[in-house]
Amino acid sequence: MLTDATTELIDERALSKLKWRCRRGLLENDLFIERFFARHEQSLTLFQAEGLRQLMELADNDLLDLFLARKEPEGEQDRPDVRAVLAMLRVPV
Repeated sequence: MLTDATTELIDERALSKLKWRCRRGLLENDLFIERFFARHEQSLTLFQAEGLRQLMELADNDLLDLFLARKEPEGEQDRPDVRAVLAMLRVPV
């Protein structure tokens, strides 16, 4: 069976590293990220993990602006994987 990044699930070791990478300085960002992992940890794909890694490259305030839909991804962040994860992160409680 062929798999690709959009369907292949992230393994436990990579998930652990990703969670570590997602720790942020702003509590508000941490709350969005914790909720994301609570909802999607068991079904997170490589595609989604890469989108989340890209978001973690941003400064905390820029990241919060994206989470709160005050702005949309631009430049290097304007990618399908980032937009997909951002949509998942923005789903209300």
